[in-house]
Amino acid sequence: MLAIRLPRILQAKQNLLRGSSLARDVRKGYIAVYVGEEEKKRFVIPLSYLSQPSFQELLSKAEEEFGFDHPMGGLTIPCREDIFLDLTSRLDAS
Repeated sequence: MLAIRLPRILQAKQNLLRGSSLARDVRKGYIAVYVGEEEKKRFVIPLSYLSQPSFQELLSKAEEEFGFDHPMGGLTIPCREDIFLDLTSRLDAS
């Protein structure tokens, strides 16, 4: 199963990283989020993800852990990067 999901995860990672620039600009219709359990990594995602039930589960976990005070200055999602990339790749495919 991992062999099937790995290419999809790698493609999602490239797409998400391509969305963030070195200048930290976020295009209209997108939001920057910080993902990780210990070391946080910045991703730029479409705002449309925020209305998806599976993504809202991650937001609930973020609220439980951080409340509305996000130490990174943006939305922080406390989950493993590979889980986040798998979820976003599934949202991209739908």
